[in-house]
Amino acid sequence: MPPVTQQRAYFGIPDWLVSYRKDWLRPDIIAGLTAAAVVIPKSMAYSSIAGLPLQVGLYTAFLPMIVYAFLGTSRILSVSTTTTIAILTAAQLTEVAPGGVDSLLSATATLTVLVGAILVLACFLRLGFVANFISQPVLIGFKAGIGVVIVLDQIPKLLGVHITKGTFLQNLLSTIHSVPETKPVTLAIGICMILLLIGIEHFAPKAPAPLVAVAAGIIGAYFLELSRRGVDLVGHIPQGLPSFTAPSFAMATQLWPGALGIALMSFTETIAAGRAFAKNDEPWPQANKELLATGIANVGGALFGAMPGGGGTTQTAVNRLSGACTQVAELVTATITLITMLLLAPMIALMPQATLAAVVIVYSVGLIKPGEFREILRVRRTEFLWALIAFAGVMLLGTLRGIIVAIIASIVALAYQVANPRLHVLGRKPGTNVFRPRSKEHPEDETFPGLLILRPEGRIFFANAEQFAHKIRLRVQEAQPKIVALDLSAVFDLEYTALKMLVEGEKKHRERGIRLWLVGMNPEVLSMIQKSSLAEALGREGMHFNMERAITKYLGEAMAPRASTK
Repeated sequence: MPPVTQQRAYFGIPDWLVSYRKDWLRPDIIAGLTAAAVVIPKSMAYSSIAGLPLQVGLYTAFLPMIVYAFLGTSRILSVSTTTTIAILTAAQLTEVAPGGVDSLLSATATLTVLVGAILVLACFLRLGFVANFISQPVLIGFKAGIGVVIVLDQIPKLLGVHITKGTFLQNLLSTIHSVPETKPVTLAIGICMILLLIGIEHFAPKAPAPLVAVAAGIIGAYFLELSRRGVDLVGHIPQGLPSFTAPSFAMATQLWPGALGIALMSFTETIAAGRAFAKNDEPWPQANKELLATGIANVGGALFGAMPGGGGTTQTAVNRLSGACTQVAELVTATITLITMLLLAPMIALMPQATLAAVVIVYSVGLIKPGEFREILRVRRTEFLWALIAFAGVMLLGTLRGIIVAIIASIVALAYQVANPRLHVLGRKPGTNVFRPRSKEHPEDETFPGLLILRPEGRIFFANAEQFAHKIRLRVQEAQPKIVALDLSAVFDLEYTALKMLVEGEKKHRERGIRLWLVGMNPEVLSMIQKSSLAEALGREGMHFNMERAITKYLGEAMAPRASTK
């Protein structure tokens, strides 16, 4: 359960700063330094995924972090960018800025500003609930698809070959055809880096594995003179502070649909990561305020060269496990990023592309979790199907269309569930007043000749009223009862269309000699029925407080004719 903690106003002083304690400073500094060792190389890797210069990753791990630290509602959320956002960004930029670094950076600024503006607008429209429209199975399928796309995109760098980019299937075929052209030295470097990352994650999980891999790659490239052996290096990275980047409003009309999808994914990942790592004594991240914080962080970052961003699960986990108490840790991470931009850029230029590809692959594979698919399948096949649809949609239709497919799949899944209400036939557990759905596991449950007990679940309204009525008709035709007792204890709302369905159903059943009883209604449902003609048709004899009283009434009526014949 989320903790009940008083939150500050939107533009007030951060609550963590007001209540800051001296004993938090040391763990915050340590966590910030540790997170920086993970965030900096991964941010550069994400910019590589997006097809952007590596310095853009550094810019994204700088100003947005500072902005979020003072506006966000999570004390430990680490904000830069993520693999999902990076691949969505790549898909959008490829369409509008096919050539030229200046054009690419201008398009990036425009896209990031749009993402931020959409998030801020969503905050003022109170749309924080929208993230709930992507179901967990669909999100699992979508992320797994993203993981496959990213891994395939990085394999050519691992092999030291170049392919012409196209659709997922075209990239797959091109990669396969390019295997004979593999550069052995480049492949060896990539494999060594992957093994190094996996080994560190397994044997020393608290160590900054990406930083170790990057350092090893740079040192190896320098002393072994890998550039002379045909190994592609990262190359020149501009040193210094990011300069002002003006967005191009001419591109806005092309970019806004993609920005909408990126904004949705940014918010979904941000709120999920913030809530996943919040302690019980910390403020619970608030959806609408998170929209504002990440929105302004994106707008501010865009003007100084950043790509779209949001809260990252991996870096937030590192932050939390390293002992972060407040957003001071993120400010420390941003400071280390600044030092990297000012002093360490020439060293990073020596890093092999295969090293960067190895980092991307290792951490993108983490998005593909077959165990989660198996768990979904074990619980319910329908949700497993939605996960597969989202998974395939990303790969076959592209990432931006894939996210639309994921959202549609979630909405269709929701519509399917509400349009197909559950209707249970109940029996009574022997020797108790417990009524439960009849099943093969409990053949001993009591039933009552001439009485059919049904229990619907959830809201009954215009979208499912007809389906609900159809299910009742099938049960009545099968059982041929004298009385249908409808247990409404699990129905929390009854809409007008559903009420009219009950009125018409009661009339038809009465004409056939079948009586309808309503049992266990909550005050709202009871009030609606009392205001309708159904209350008069049922009378007081047709409405009961609970099923136990209804059964007592039924058994009393059944015994009365027998007593009169004696």
